[in-house]
Amino acid sequence: MGESQQAAGRVEWSASGECPKAGSAGSPSAEEAELLQRWSTLAAGFRELSDQLLGDAQREIGLPQSLLEVLCFLATAPEQAAPMRLVAQTLGFSTAGTTGVVDKLADAGLVERRPSRSDRRVTYAALTPQGRETATAVARVFADSVRRRVVQPLGAEGFASFAGAFATLGLGNGSCPGDAAAEDS
Repeated sequence: MGESQQAAGRVEWSASGECPKAGSAGSPSAEEAELLQRWSTLAAGFRELSDQLLGDAQREIGLPQSLLEVLCFLATAPEQAAPMRLVAQTLGFSTAGTTGVVDKLADAGLVERRPSRSDRRVTYAALTPQGRETATAVARVFADSVRRRVVQPLGAEGFASFAGAFATLGLGNGSCPGDAAAEDS
């Protein structure tokens, strides 16, 4: 890359060490800065809201948030089971993190591992009867928290619009988290 190309992508800091002003050379335009700021606020707000919802369930149920996320996910999966890979992918956990969480749930008697009927390389995490009871309790607490923290302030129409925005973007497509379970039929 030539010197002029390198300079074009370089951020020039002022002598006082201040961040460049929006629209100055090497920084986003005012419109871009506003767009990025709004996106940052939205992303941070969504993370904070998710933490609040999971925190409500954690206080009520007494399990760590990562375990609650897996229980909620499996509660809505077909046959209340999903491939470990799908659990990791959907919840944003690493493979090792998913294994650790499922180990803890298995030790508590809430989840069991099941081999796939069609692919011996695939292992499913499946709710046990005790896990179903706990997942149902988690789902009730979580749903109550969503109603209180999101639906009431936004209204049913606002909440539907909020969810619809994600669907419009092709995110959270609304399919059941364990649709891959059909591959074993």
